Amino acid sequence: MHSNIISASAIDRLGSMLDRAMNIVITCHLSPDGDAMGSSLGLCNALRNAGFKARVCVPDTPPKYLMFLPGASEIVIYSRSQAYVSRLMNGADIVFCLDYNEPKRIDLMEQVMMESPAPKVMVDHHLNPADFPAVTISHPEESSTSVLIYHVLSALGMQDRINADVAMCLYTGMMTDTGNFSYNSNNPAIYRVIADLVERGIDKDWIYRKVYFSNTLSRLQLNGYALENKLEVFEEHKAALITLTREELNRFHYQKGDTEDLVNKPLTIADVTYSVFLREEADYIKVSTRSKGEFPVNLMCREHFNGGGHLNAAGGEFYGTLQEAVEVFHRIMPLFDRYL
Repeated sequence: MHSNIISASAIDRLGSMLDRAMNIVITCHLSPDGDAMGSSLGLCNALRNAGFKARVCVPDTPPKYLMFLPGASEIVIYSRSQAYVSRLMNGADIVFCLDYNEPKRIDLMEQVMMESPAPKVMVDHHLNPADFPAVTISHPEESSTSVLIYHVLSALGMQDRINADVAMCLYTGMMTDTGNFSYNSNNPAIYRVIADLVERGIDKDWIYRKVYFSNTLSRLQLNGYALENKLEVFEEHKAALITLTREELNRFHYQKGDTEDLVNKPLTIADVTYSVFLREEADYIKVSTRSKGEFPVNLMCREHFNGGGHLNAAGGEFYGTLQEAVEVFHRIMPLFDRYL
């Protein structure tokens, strides 16, 4: 299915770069989620199908629940293999930057990526893209980077490289970045893409089960504990807050991805318009936000939590203690009442 959302000039430049390339490195952001993994592995598999030597390099360990994706076992993790990633970057003909809009989003991998002599290609759907890439394909109106990769491959004339493995990766990214198509997913074009991916051999019901029915006992217990003991609802502000300390996470043997959907749970309360989840990491507080309707959690994250995102789904980082992050949240709630 052809789409004209990608500019012809960007596709021409990218096509010319690919004509001269063989070794390609694909990067995505720190703590890769379903869209980062799906878009990166989808592109990697498609390029390999076309004869390129492609590798995916990520800053840190991906979540276990996404390791079913084709090619996931071959991902190179920078925190474990810094010298190898540096060699791959230095030997690359193109470095793709997927699902992030500025280099700091790849954390400690930023320096080796920026120092690579290879031209950079950004494909992303977040606001305010930085100007470091040779080619920038940035569409914040799109629901996921994975759907953008589908359109990029189509515009490049590489539809025949989208086999069932590629389709599985791209569908997973589309599904997870829209909460199983419950937000940022009212564009009919999304469902035309889904129809094409199903026709290419995916079992979307099986993918759903792999992503959302992959709980461990400790993950269920952690989420149950958070909802019973750490959920606060502020009725006058139509807001909800969940916090988890490092000690609480460790108590339930936390692994990456264990709290992936937790921030969405308070939105099932009829009178809650937006939800904020603060998770204590080693040296910062991870901020996740979700909302209903026209409430701009992206604005909240951009102005107060060093982040950004989409109207109904955004995130950021707070550099301070968990208690200080909570105090900021309490202070700004009244400021955002005008959006209710």
